[in-house]
Amino acid sequence: MIQKEIILKPKERGFHLITSEIFSQIPEITEIKKGIAHVFIKHTSASLTINENADPTVRTDMETYFNKAVSESDARFFQHTFEGADDMTSHIKSSILGSSVSIPITNGKLNLGTWQGIYLCEHRNKGGSRKIVVTIMGE
Repeated sequence: MIQKEIILKPKERGFHLITSEIFSQIPEITEIKKGIAHVFIKHTSASLTINENADPTVRTDMETYFNKAVSESDARFFQHTFEGADDMTSHIKSSILGSSVSIPITNGKLNLGTWQGIYLCEHRNKGGSRKIVVTIMGE
């Protein structure tokens, strides 16, 4: 088993494709014939998901949807707004999307679909760097 904590550089609010950024820091994956990679974010105001990796408008549309579904204009109804209107809304978005993804590994590579990639979903206006724990299990 391999486990590494990596730090992603701060990203602006939105949905960011981070597949290669994560796995460029874990060269040991090439040694795994069959296994699984578990990717976990150590934050409550950002999340991870797997989605379209080719057309960047998907990431823009995801941001648009979540900003409407969990609107900061509703922040006046929340108690947890100490850090601003994007505070509680970021926690809600993070809970909806989730804090981890698991991906099969086959012959030293992530066995993602043709158009799939890992997204960092940055829900804060100023989220800062993000810590990710990657655990790889396999043979």
